[in-house]
Amino acid sequence: MALTALAVLATLAVSPASMASGAESTGAGAGVSGATVSGANVSGAGVSGAGVSAPNDIGCVTNPATPKRQFRAMWIATVQDLDWPNSTDEAASKAQFIHELDYAVSKNMNAVIVQVRPTADAFWPSPYEPWSGYLTGVRGKDPGWDPLAFMVDAAHARNLEFHAWFNPFRVSMPASSPTSTEAGGDIDKLAPGAPLRQHPDWAVVYPVGVPTQTRLYYNPGIPEVRDFVAKAIMDAVDRYDIDGVQFDDYYYPYPTNNQDFGDDATFARYGAGFADRADWRRHNIDVFIQQMHDDIHAAKPWVRFGVSPFGIWRNDTSDPLGSATAGTESYGANYADTRLWVKSGWIDYVAPQIYWNIGFTVADYAVLTAWWSDVVAGTNVDLYIGQANYKQGAAGQGPPWFDPAEISRHLTFNEAYPEVKGDIFFREQIVEQDPVGSTTRLVADHYSHPALIQPNDLVPAKPLLFPVVLGSSRLDTGAVTLRWRPTVSGQGPFGPVTSYAVYRFDGLTGPGACGLADGQHLIASQRAAGTGVQSWTDTTAQSGHEYTYYVTALDREWNESAASPPGFVGRHA
Repeated sequence: MALTALAVLATLAVSPASMASGAESTGAGAGVSGATVSGANVSGAGVSGAGVSAPNDIGCVTNPATPKRQFRAMWIATVQDLDWPNSTDEAASKAQFIHELDYAVSKNMNAVIVQVRPTADAFWPSPYEPWSGYLTGVRGKDPGWDPLAFMVDAAHARNLEFHAWFNPFRVSMPASSPTSTEAGGDIDKLAPGAPLRQHPDWAVVYPVGVPTQTRLYYNPGIPEVRDFVAKAIMDAVDRYDIDGVQFDDYYYPYPTNNQDFGDDATFARYGAGFADRADWRRHNIDVFIQQMHDDIHAAKPWVRFGVSPFGIWRNDTSDPLGSATAGTESYGANYADTRLWVKSGWIDYVAPQIYWNIGFTVADYAVLTAWWSDVVAGTNVDLYIGQANYKQGAAGQGPPWFDPAEISRHLTFNEAYPEVKGDIFFREQIVEQDPVGSTTRLVADHYSHPALIQPNDLVPAKPLLFPVVLGSSRLDTGAVTLRWRPTVSGQGPFGPVTSYAVYRFDGLTGPGACGLADGQHLIASQRAAGTGVQSWTDTTAQSGHEYTYYVTALDREWNESAASPPGFVGRHA
């Protein structure tokens, strides 16, 4: 293996002033030959025969508007078919999902968070819970295909991470009208074979006597329930190539109608040692979160576990460690002690739903973003911010939400906090609808270039060898098709290559010490198509322009190799 790698390296001597000038140009492959460029100012700064040194931003001044590393995602909600699927037809559902993924790629996003278990059901053939009725219109009905397998493959084909979004304890949605097909608080309306039909003692109806709000919940205070939910979720983790597991803000339900959650008997049975029921409820969720973290990483250490809680943990009037806010607290409303989860390392990322505008008195976006940044500082937990696109232009919202720049200002504010690693937008169809031009504005201001996700340090990184650019060709439109091959992938000490990043510089030039430090020259990332020759077409290239391309290899944890030797493209079409 070592001799093979050395042999590869020995073939890579190339002069940056040598290239083919014509429709076909030769890059930095073995035995490079071609016409010497005349009249071109070729700078070889940072270029060596064995590739450009590994991308490194130490000491480089980078542009915060074009970060190289940033998590950019949308939630795709399936409960009540909010974002997907809007049809019970398999072909139509697949086409819609592909459209939503292609939209994400077109806006330079790099991940999707897809709800796959909205109401104790499944978007895959689960041995534990019934098929989701949101697929066919009938709870428990087999749709005849595997949506989760399809969605994961479709996302990965576009080099998007796929995070599976699970609602742990919610079993049903309210029957909001007499004609509603939702189960509400009626166990008999659940799918045949639904777990609560066999274990009605696991159920809590909440709130009672309010049909437009009543739901069924698994009782988190019962240890067997927590174990069962974990097992149902781990079935998807074990069987599918997902990149992340995410829970949202629903653990115990939000208090409503001045009713308490009906767990008197459960507390009497399992609450020994807890004088306060609220502490016991938090303990139940703590135990569940820690269990999920341990189970996920025992099965697949690279799969990241994240939560997206309500934006306020505690107000500082309740706890001096809390934020300078005056809103609902997830600590007491959902019994979610998210600060503890971060500090204990039980989660890999946190994405608080900071669904308020900058300057909102009760819960200021600026105050909460700074507070969460302080919470994650010094931990190994990544911070992403949940953004309220659904409020833009919505009736009843205040003036800031009718300003197309509101969410863009949030992302600009984030730039002052290096702990903020990205954003997640709620939700896909609203983002695509572009209310008051808000999506157009945030993309123009912040997503003009692609970005790579931050390296995942959950598993030790293996070294990656740079790819080799084999050549390029011009189309009549001026577009450039670039071809390259990996040197070594997944052999010996080297890590497997999962995808590639492509950088482009105007003219015939090297990147220097800092040219790859931010995203200004990052033009694409692409999933690896096997281990052979790869190709990608730069449709933004123009006739009459000279370009220099570099390609890097990435593993599934987003660790990046050194850059390839340069691939030069002359101005001739």
